[in-house]
Formats: sequence, C-alpha cells, structure tokens
Amino acid sequence: KRGLKVAMLGLDVHRPAASEQLEQLGKQNKIQTFTNKNEKNPLKIYKQYEKQLKDYDLIIIDTAGRHDLDKKLVKEIKDLTKQIKPDYKILTIQADIGQAAKQQASEFQKACDVNGVIITRMDSTAKAGGALTACKETNAPVYFIGTGEKINEFETFNPKSFISRLLGLGDLEGLLEKVQSAVDEKSQKKLKKKLEQGEFNLRDLQSQLKQMSGIGSLSKIAEMIPGLGKAKIPENMLGTQEDKMKKWEHAINSMTEQEINHPEIIEKQT
Repeated sequence: KRGLKVAMLGLDVHRPAASEQLEQLGKQNKIQTFTNKNEKNPLKIYKQYEKQLKDYDLIIIDTAGRHDLDKKLVKEIKDLTKQIKPDYKILTIQADIGQAAKQQASEFQKACDVNGVIITRMDSTAKAGGALTACKETNAPVYFIGTGEKINEFETFNPKSFISRLLGLGDLEGLLEKVQSAVDEKSQKKLKKKLEQGEFNLRDLQSQLKQMSGIGSLSKIAEMIPGLGKAKIPENMLGTQEDKMKKWEHAINSMTEQEINHPEIIEKQT
C-alpha cells in the first residue's frame, strides 16, 4: 500500500508447519517469502538469505514464540537479535491468553527489549484485558490488532476507536480508513462518469463487490457503525448476505461479455 518492497523470512523452526503457513500467507498476498523446511538452526536460515534480503525495503521476520519461554528459546531469541539487529522487535500476543500474557511479555522484554505489541484474535469472545495489561510490562505501545484471519482484518490500533467499539458505540473513523484503503480512487472516478452516462454494467457491479469484500466481513462493518454493534441482527443474516454476494460474483463470471455489458438481454432470454 505504501510502495515498499516487502519480504517475509521464516525463522520459526519449532512450530509444525510454520514455514508452510508463512509461504501460503505470502502467496495469497503476493509477498516474497523465504523459508527452509530442512534447516533447524534459525541463524543458518538467516545467513542463507542475508544477501537477498538486502534488496527489500521492509523485512518481516517470523520467529518462534511460546506461552512458556524455556532457556533454549530465550538464548535463541537473544542470538537472533544480536546477529540480525532488527529495527523493531514486536511481540505478538493472543487476546484470549488472559493473565498468562503478563509473564510472557515480561520474559520477552528481558530477552530482546520489545519495541511494540500486536494483539491477535480480537474477534474472539475475549476482550483482551490481559493482553493490554501485558503491554505495561513491556512499556511498549500496541501497534496493530488482528480481528480475523484475512489480511484486511489486520488494522492499526487506535485506543479511542477500540474503546468505542468495545462499548458498542461504533467506529466511523476506523470504517472510513478501511473504505479509503480498499477503494481505488481512479476506478471510482471512472465509475462516476459511467453512471452519469448511464453505462453501468455487471462488470462494474462485480468490481464494487470485490472492493466491498476488501473492506472486511459484513459483521465487522456492522460493529463499526454506531447502533448496529448492539443491534439484535440474526447471526446468520449477515453471513447469508455475504453468500449472496459471492453467488452474484460467480454468476457474473459465468456470463458472456455481451451479457455483462448489456444485462438487459438476460431478461429477454428468460
């Protein structure tokens, strides 16, 4: 989004399928990912790709993490920090970890002097009280929160917006940021001209549906609109609407160019 050349480096050699998961994430979001499934020494993996990584502006390094830090893992983190000399050392904490977050944050802080925190699983029933308390142990700010598994469900942490949503008061400022991030200004200007000229077709509709899905799920959008967060909307209703949107996209993809550009002929055919 900011024009930076980004790469990811997988140094978690302990968690099963950590490399595969990182590779899949990179592929889905068109990010170059460097891993070595056969090497169990994270420092050797870093040395293997050190020269190639110099071609990138921003490098995200995934290292091992656990609820209970043993001496071996602490030494590993210290060695990696000493060799790599990262600009930022960010601790990732799950929102549902509870009071265990305090000890984890404290131990990570001693091991590598944490600069910031990311809190994930904010879409769970937990309200992240323990995770937020843990930030005090690091004296580091919360940079981002994860509200789902998709890349567009990863957002900058704004305390005011967070409290507002927590109280069911919505977050219009955050919603506006999401819309601005997902919407392409140039395509919107073109669409405006087409609408003025009465040339809106199904391809344009499909483009709008894709941009809507880029903002996030309908349930997440509803949480950000004042009043809707606490509204008793049936749980399956928003999911049903999302399914309908996907069906519309599939239907458009199965049409001919003539049907897409001139949808009025479909009615004549039926």
